[in-house]
Parts: sequence; structure tokens; C-alpha cells
Amino acid sequence: MKHIRNFCIIAHIDHGKSTLADRLLDSTNSVTAREKQEQLLDNMDLERERGITIKSHAIQMVYTYEGQEYVLNLIDTPGHVDFSYEVSRSIGACEGALLVVDAAQSIQAQTISNLYLALENDLEIIPVLNKIDLPSANPEEVTDDIVDLIGCSPDEIIPASAKNGIGIKEILEAIIKRVPSPKGDENAPLRALVFDSVYNPFRGVETYFRVFDGSIKKNQKIKFVATNKAYSADEIGTLKLVQFPKNEIKAGDVGYLITGIKDAKEVKVGDTITDAENPTQKAVSGFEDVKPMVFAGIYPVDTEEYEDLRAAMEKSQLNDASLIFTPESSATLGFGFRCGFLGMLHLEIIQERLEREFEMTVITTVPNVSYHAYTTKKPDEAIIVSNPSDLPEPSTLDHVEEPYIKASIITKADFVGPVMSLCIEKRGEITNQTYLTTERVELTFDMPLAEIVFDFYDRLKTVSKGYASFDYSPIGMRTSKLVKVDVLLNGNIVDALSALIHFDNAYDIGKKMCLKLKELIPRQQFDIPIQAAIGAKIIARETVKALRKDVTAKCYGGDISRKRKLLEKQKKGKKRMRAVGNVEIPQEAFMAVLKLND
Repeated sequence: MKHIRNFCIIAHIDHGKSTLADRLLDSTNSVTAREKQEQLLDNMDLERERGITIKSHAIQMVYTYEGQEYVLNLIDTPGHVDFSYEVSRSIGACEGALLVVDAAQSIQAQTISNLYLALENDLEIIPVLNKIDLPSANPEEVTDDIVDLIGCSPDEIIPASAKNGIGIKEILEAIIKRVPSPKGDENAPLRALVFDSVYNPFRGVETYFRVFDGSIKKNQKIKFVATNKAYSADEIGTLKLVQFPKNEIKAGDVGYLITGIKDAKEVKVGDTITDAENPTQKAVSGFEDVKPMVFAGIYPVDTEEYEDLRAAMEKSQLNDASLIFTPESSATLGFGFRCGFLGMLHLEIIQERLEREFEMTVITTVPNVSYHAYTTKKPDEAIIVSNPSDLPEPSTLDHVEEPYIKASIITKADFVGPVMSLCIEKRGEITNQTYLTTERVELTFDMPLAEIVFDFYDRLKTVSKGYASFDYSPIGMRTSKLVKVDVLLNGNIVDALSALIHFDNAYDIGKKMCLKLKELIPRQQFDIPIQAAIGAKIIARETVKALRKDVTAKCYGGDISRKRKLLEKQKKGKKRMRAVGNVEIPQEAFMAVLKLND
């Protein structure tokens, strides 16, 4: 164990985490010249295109320092706030962390939130100042920021450029010198933490784990503590670029396990693996089921593709156990699924994967969050409302609670005013304002989660000219005055466009929805009224005018009653048509509701 080092890299999006991982792999000769490529650990097309890490990865490197071979396990972490639970599990499997800060952009919101996660787990932090060769880099100022943040001395910060390979040797030496070796008892019962799992269509679920105590042997009977199910370890090994089977993995090391499990739900990230015959008494702490934050309906464009969509969702779930879905039906869209996501990025990624990997074109309804409703009949019993149609009748409703978050926004001092007014417009309450430097401010708000679901992040980037960074964590439920706003087309409620909205914003949003739909719904042979309603009360209305033929064109002169007769006849026809006509809603209309401020 003396010669093992387990570490992760924590950084904000785009600060050079994946590039630094590439350079570390190069300099430890873990990859051959043939296998080399940019963002080597990001193996999904989507990750490469967007330049973000979605799934965390693990890889083992061997580095010789002063004549002694050391095994370095890099456990890569996703950078986006939606996947913070995965980050916390990866951090739990390490003893040290490289804190990568961009010399041009300085410290951002997620750098701080992931740093706090690492400090809570008592990790040794090695600060790395990346991208020092950029013309816009400001190394002296950013060094001072890092010193203020973690209280280290300026000499401990390693200047580097992952792109050009500057400082990589120093980083590897710092990992060996500063990161403590793992501690654990090799003779105790097996105790290992599951920090990730991936689905392999040929071999089932591959579980990535870190052994804390004892050792795991091939063909050993093992048990997962949270699900209490026992399996046989068909294959174990370490993770190089390809899997490297072994007969035994001892305390302190990281590896993979294949047990032939076919259902991803049976392996939970954060669970403890132990021996089935001689189980450990203390499981690894901190396990929790991942809770979805955002809910949306996903429907096939063609109703006949419902079963294909179900198969596609099940396959997506194998790779991503945090996706939750249940069947539901809508009067407008037919059969589909109500899905739970970790956040808006997660929703976008699932939608893209359905379209790319399974060639499914889907309609996504307005995303919303999960509320707790209390009725007057059972005031102590919460009804979980993840779909606006589940909200109890107003006559029996006592009150509704909605989830709140603590939002941390770091921005330049010039943009404090616009950022504050955006957050107050979104029903945020400012709780703290800290000047990190004379130029950069950290603002802390308590806000309803529902307000950041739609377009908050885009608008934050707009008002701050791209300088603000944003991070959030849930802080529980609070009572709120919410109403259900329905959209009626031609007198019929379109359930897919219903939304739960705070009472103060209902009139404004109802009006905007009607105006937006008026632009997008094609004109028919009859007038189409578009109405927004709270219960039976209409709060806004727009009309899509009919396409009409000029029936009076053939009347030239003569008595006015002849014209009137023709117009009356046309009017009756339109009325009859409106009674039987139904309105097709284009797919853009469902998505346009999310972008009401554009």
C-alpha cells in the first residue's frame, strides 16, 4: 500500500481537467502513440463535442520516482453541477486532489463547491495553476486568489500548461510526495466503495470500486450492502486503458468487478461491497439514493413508437442509473413517460442520446420540479406532485411546498446589479455578498428550484456578459403560493402545456404563453382562441385569425343585403368548422414555452 496513490482532479468546466489527464497519461507511458487522442478519457461523442465530462472515469498509471515504482489511480470526475453526487463518491475514493484553476479565468463557483467536498473528506489538496502560457493569463493575481481560498503558501502552487506539457513532472512528483498512501487493514473483512458503474452490452454491469479493508479475490462470494444481494465475482482487475484482469485486489487499490448483473438498478453508486460469508460491520458512510430534481414528460412524435421509446429508455437507464421514468398518458400527446432528471443538462443529454443512439424523435413537455401538496382532509400527509395534473382540487388544497436551493454566483463587480435584479425577479432572496477580490464578488441567494429550471443559466450568462459562474445545492422545502395555469386551445385544455407557477407571476406568464403560441400555431380555416386559465378563470387570451376566402368578390354593386347574406353563410360554416376542427400543435410550441423571454 505504501506505493499506491489515489487522487482525483477537481476543476470548473473548461479549466483543462481532461487535457491535464491526457498529459499525465502520456508522461507515465500509460498510452501508446497509436492510442493517443485528445480528451482520451471522454469516450462519448457528446462529451467530445461539448467539451464536458459526463461520466466519471478511472485509470491506473505506473510512475517510477527515485528508482521506486508507484501505482497512481486517477479517478476522473464530471465537472457539471448536475452530477455533484457522482463527484462526491469519486472524492470519497481518494486521498488527494489536484485543484486545477485556469490562470485566465481564476476561481469559479464549481471550483469552490467541489473543493469544499474534498476538504470535508480530508483530502490533501495540490493546487495547480493551469494555462499559464495563454496571453490573457494573470498568474500573479490568480495565485493570490488560490492562497486566500485554501490558505497554502504560494510556493506550493504548481504553475503548468497541460496543453504544452509544462509542469507535468512537478505535478507527478507532488502527487507522490504530498498525497498520503491509503490506510486500511488487509486482514479485516472486505470493505469496498462503489464509485461508478457502466453497462457493457455483452457482460452486464461493470462496477468500479475502491478497496478500503481486506481484499477481493476472483470467484469470491460478495454482497452489496444497500441492496443486500449476493453475487459471485466472475472477473476482477485494474483499469488501464483496457481492463487488466487479476486474481486479487488488495486494500488501498482501485479496480473493476464483473458479476454478470444485467440490471443497472442493482448496482448503486456509493454502495459498499463486502464478503458474503464474513461481512464487514461498518459500511462506507455517505450512501444515498440519487434524487431527481427536474421532471418532464417525454413522448414519441408518432404514438405507434411508444414501445420503441420504452426499449430506448430502458437501454439508456442501463448506462445512466440516475434516469427515472414511469409511464403516463396525455390527452394531447398520447402515451409517453414521466421522467426524472438530475438537472437541465441531464435532460438535454438524455434527449440527445435518444435521438442519436436510438433514432427516436421525441417531444419534451415543460420541465418542472417536484412539489409537496397538503390537503385539508389529511394536513400531515404530503402528496408528491411531479406533474401539474396531479395537483389536488383548489377546494381541498391546504398549502403547497416547493424545493429551495442555495445558489452561489461568482461574478465581476461590474455586474452585481444586473445579477441581483435577475435573481430577485426569479424570487431569490440574497443571503450573503462577499468580495473575493476587489474585482470579483460571490453572491449567495436562497431561490426556488423551479425558477432556475427554464432559462436562468442562459440569462445569467447574458446579463454578466459570460463572466458569472453558478453553482447550487438543495436546502429543503418551503411553503409557497402556487397556482396551476392551464392553456386552452379552441376551448380544450392542452395538458402538456400546463404549469405550476407562483401566483405573482401567473398573469404575466399566462399572457406571454398566449402571445408565443399565437406566433407558432399555423392559421386554420376558423378562428382559434388561445386562453390561459387558473381553474375556471381566464387570465389571458389571444386569437389566431382565420384564413378566409373573399366571398363578396363576386358582388359588384347591388343591395347590401346580398353581401350580408354571403357573409352570414360563411360565418355559419366557420362556426360549424370550429366545433369539429382540431388544432395540431407544432413541436416548437412545447419548447418555446421554455424561452418566454427571448
